[in-house]
Amino acid sequence: MYNKEELCEKIHQMYPEIGRCGININIEFDDGANAWVIDLKKDEHELKTFLEPADADACMSGKQCVSLGFQIAQLKKNVEQLH
Repeated sequence: MYNKEELCEKIHQMYPEIGRCGININIEFDDGANAWVIDLKKDEHELKTFLEPADADACMSGKQCVSLGFQIAQLKKNVEQLH
């Protein structure tokens, strides 16, 4: 099993352009939703997304981070449109 710091580091390795853990990326496990909550921030923009445990497992094993990749792409697009 892995913890939030390990998951955050994995995400940062895959998407170094989004920033640093604890600054631009915050991760917590939401027991009620049974999912990881990924909170991405860039400048004044913020996007939260839920990552299901199965998706997090796939991401941690290096297989794929499809849903998270989509959310990061959306955040980058939103930031670029406002600048």
